[in-house]
Amino acid sequence: MTTALITGANKGIGFEIARQLGERGITAIVGARDEERGRAAAERLGLPYVLVDVTDPGSAQAAAKWIEQEYGALDILVNNAGITVWQEDASPSATSADVLRQVYEVNVFGVMTVTNAMLPLLRRAPAGRIVNMSSELGSIAMAIDPESPFWPLNLVAYNSSKAALNMITVSYAKELWDTPIKVNAANPGYCATDLNGHTGFRTAEQGAAIAVRLATLDDDGPSGAYLQDEGTLPW
Repeated sequence: MTTALITGANKGIGFEIARQLGERGITAIVGARDEERGRAAAERLGLPYVLVDVTDPGSAQAAAKWIEQEYGALDILVNNAGITVWQEDASPSATSADVLRQVYEVNVFGVMTVTNAMLPLLRRAPAGRIVNMSSELGSIAMAIDPESPFWPLNLVAYNSSKAALNMITVSYAKELWDTPIKVNAANPGYCATDLNGHTGFRTAEQGAAIAVRLATLDDDGPSGAYLQDEGTLPW
């Protein structure tokens, strides 16, 4: 049995990742901090649910203990849960440190909290896979290019959180370089989700595809990469 945990899987891209992995015969565990919504999503998908609040180390450890008791190991971890804080002016000079902390609590610290809780279970798997849901807005190279379509999107809290997540991805990949575990960052593209008020031009189903591909990489697949459907993104 192949097992996967997807955080923030009660809706949007996370829900689609769970659905697509489930269709491949993988036991995709729907992770969500809202128990009612999480259980409802899992029931719709015919998949298991576990309560996991990425901002709460105790919750992450409890989820890891439950997975260990139920399955013994974890093959795939998809760190999908993420937030932004909408502001009329999201430029650095108009963004408070409190807003930055709020975004980082989920998008950065939450990823490390869950990854560290699940890593002992991933080490037990024959070939673990960790997928961190990043964004093209985390690309520093594209952010500083005046010709890039992302030049106007100077959303300091969200963008910097995803740039930090990219470095976290590389750091775990380096630590696990000589193990069968692969760690990669996925860019789903601009998908219509609650995060952006459903203004994206891609569907959640399309956005989930790259995460599913990285979650099911063969042994010769990359690790420490920043990828989208079309290939590698510049850091």
